[in-house]
Amino acid sequence: MNEKRTTLIGAGLPRPDAVDKVRGEAKYVDDLAFPGMLHGWVVRSPHPHAKILKLSMAEVLDDPDVECVVTHADIPGDNVVHVIYDDQPALAETVVRYVGEPVALVAATSRRAAKAAAERLQVDYEPLAVVSDPEDALKPDSPVIVSTEEAAEGGGNLFNTMVLRKGDIDRGFADADVVIEGEYETGYQEHAYIEPQGAIAVPEDAGSLAVYGSMQCPFYVQRAVSKALGLPMSKVRVIQTTTGGAFGGKEDVPSLICTLAALMAWKVRRPVKLVLDRGEDVLTTSKRHPARVRYRTGAKADGTITAIDVDVILNAGAYQTLSSAVLWRSLCTASGPYCVPNVSVDAKSVATNTVPNGAFRGFGSPQVIFPHEAQMDQLAVELGLDRAEIRRRNLLQVGDLTATEQRLPDSVGVAESLERATEMVDWSARLASIDAFNAEHDSLARGLGISCVIYGVGLGGKAPFLDKAGVTMKLEADGSVSAAVGTVEMGQGLTTTLLQIAAEELGISIDRLQLAPVDTSRVPDSGPTVASRGTMMSGLAILDAAKKLRARIESVAADHGISVEDIPSRWDEIASAFWLNNLDPAVEGWARTEPVSWDPETGLGDVYPVYAYATHIAEVEVDLVTGESDLIDFVAVHDSGTILNRTLATGQVQGGVAQGVGFALMEEIPQRDGVLIVNGLTTYRLPTIRDVALNMGVDFVEAEFPAGPFGAKGIGEVPLMAAHAAVAGAVSQAVGAQATRYPLDPDGVAGLLRQSEASV
Repeated sequence: MNEKRTTLIGAGLPRPDAVDKVRGEAKYVDDLAFPGMLHGWVVRSPHPHAKILKLSMAEVLDDPDVECVVTHADIPGDNVVHVIYDDQPALAETVVRYVGEPVALVAATSRRAAKAAAERLQVDYEPLAVVSDPEDALKPDSPVIVSTEEAAEGGGNLFNTMVLRKGDIDRGFADADVVIEGEYETGYQEHAYIEPQGAIAVPEDAGSLAVYGSMQCPFYVQRAVSKALGLPMSKVRVIQTTTGGAFGGKEDVPSLICTLAALMAWKVRRPVKLVLDRGEDVLTTSKRHPARVRYRTGAKADGTITAIDVDVILNAGAYQTLSSAVLWRSLCTASGPYCVPNVSVDAKSVATNTVPNGAFRGFGSPQVIFPHEAQMDQLAVELGLDRAEIRRRNLLQVGDLTATEQRLPDSVGVAESLERATEMVDWSARLASIDAFNAEHDSLARGLGISCVIYGVGLGGKAPFLDKAGVTMKLEADGSVSAAVGTVEMGQGLTTTLLQIAAEELGISIDRLQLAPVDTSRVPDSGPTVASRGTMMSGLAILDAAKKLRARIESVAADHGISVEDIPSRWDEIASAFWLNNLDPAVEGWARTEPVSWDPETGLGDVYPVYAYATHIAEVEVDLVTGESDLIDFVAVHDSGTILNRTLATGQVQGGVAQGVGFALMEEIPQRDGVLIVNGLTTYRLPTIRDVALNMGVDFVEAEFPAGPFGAKGIGEVPLMAAHAAVAGAVSQAVGAQATRYPLDPDGVAGLLRQSEASV
């Protein structure tokens, strides 16, 4: 029943949630209220590292507007925020390890009263030695941030170490005619979602609790809250409210936010709302991991890569959250979309006295994509080859082995994406026009940058137990169909594509379908909405449910003498027959990926069920006097398998490109001795519409994935991953020096210009 019955697959249908959002009628967490609801505020550490000596609560407890103060001593379960490891406390007990770490909670009758009371709560500290640089943290004389018991591997300040060993690295470099080396650095990137973090915890009957929140992983939250409250998971119900953006920032952090709200609600047995203000959100929530990457590439004279040797260090911050999973992405992505016979990668995540870092769109990949694309450009220059051509000669093809020795049996469209992208910009002619422009201008220079990327869709071999999804689906008596899924809509358009899949399989109008709000009590644990897995995994689950329901409908139709061809026109009659004859109208859908593997000793294995690919090309104009860079043209071509909704996929690409432009050119949070130098979005520069090319060209090469829903893979994270490296490559070409550090703001460009002048 996979044949297409309608024209829904690929159609650019509008989002059903769009109208409410445009009208301002969508209900975000801060729009909700419950009878007797209180407001919470967090007492946070002002120090990056200190002992807690004393908490003085008497004055706060005397405040008639204050209903309770919560400290670690009030936690009924385990004082941990469970993500992957249990190293992060919900409320600090004896020591704080980063600026903004929660120490206590205040619940009051109003938000203003809660904030005022929290500011009056006196906490005495004894400052401790601070280490904020990950390489310093690895030195023998470094202050110890974490104990051996708290570190997942190795002990001390080393959270995780991972390796990848393929082939013979020494032989690979011995066979090379040219070797390129470099050290690259990327910093923090703030998610800058429109809606800040927030949650409401509501005590319910029979000793249970409901949590409403802005989140992308409700099952993570369910587990974390139940652990902190000491409740069975069946007594914790988590409901995702309309979510105003996430980009990974609402994967791990809501487990903390919701736990804090739950602790207050549990103590006073009343609903408690906890919504962060913007400055608090930016200062205290996770960021993209800052990284230092040392990268060495060897190649033959014809441009064929013989070996890569990579060393990656990620600044994890004070607690691990998702750092081991992020590091694993860096490890597996380090060779890019290229066929490399000899690979050596060493990767470490390191504890520092800084805000814990976590998930961000791309999830450890952008930090190594910048180096591997920069080295491809440098190889091209060294060997006198065209930058598109050197990529063409090394791109993975069907049947090739990845860096982890995974054979690619199908759905490898990266070479096609390169051909289409270079065709769209007329690559050779564009290079010639740029040369002509630069010859005519003294204070302006243009450059063309290109990047190719690979992305493993899903959670893969590091967490195969999470790659699953569940759906419940029901035919109503009036012929409409309701469904509940375990993955979330957070602005990416997942609701629309899932409805398209279901309607296509059922052979009905999409208007007959409705997705229920995500509620952990409605569906089984479906894993997180991350890793560009939503469309593929929930798409497969909803397709499974729709097939089961369609089979049941066809059986009932046959019993009533209705042919398969007549089902659409007699749909309401068939739905009524279910109701009149007491037939079961409900089904469950389930999906899981094919088995994957990963050997931590070698880093080898079939680590992802499938990969998505892209090629991006950027043209920039650099003012050689001011150092400012303007993006004047951009082309993005993606292989994400079958495109289920071209309008939404195009929007995903455009949004990802904007974030990539920001990462490369302007976004930066300076950090000094563990303190982030930022007070909100007023001191954090984000790209606006004038910073993104208005004539952006987006296209797709659809290398169908046979095991995906109607051939689809994933797209969400890939646009950002490819965009920043293309922009960096364009700036590098314009100024005549290879960028090695983000952001390429005016100061960064000035440094490149000095480097270029020194090499003349």
